[in-house]
Amino acid sequence: MMERVLIVDDSAAMRHFLRASIERLGLAREIREASSGLEAMRVLPREPLDLLLVDVNMPDIHGLEVIRWVRASPAHAQLPVIVISSEASSKDRARGLTLGADAWLDKPFTDEQLDATVRAVIEKRRGAKTP
Repeated sequence: MMERVLIVDDSAAMRHFLRASIERLGLAREIREASSGLEAMRVLPREPLDLLLVDVNMPDIHGLEVIRWVRASPAHAQLPVIVISSEASSKDRARGLTLGADAWLDKPFTDEQLDATVRAVIEKRRGAKTP
């Protein structure tokens, strides 16, 4: 189980769905939410996080720009990032993974797909830290 997860999505319904799924699956103790990329960039420096779930298409700062910012920040460079998107092109997917997203999950998805993706990303990150 992780301590803190940040969900970044401009859709309140999707944030609610993700929160409910994470709680049902027991993936995190605390869940934070941001309704925009800008809000996420304000939340990230304030507290340590164990996972970032970010949508691509948002009205202010694009999710891919959030990933670029996270990877450029020494404090957050190792934060696991999963992109969750319904409208992104294959070009966006490739760019997101190139920018440093650990995984990409297409909407709609099931609890099982979310669980498997989160666990795979966390295991991959833990394995990368082991000498």
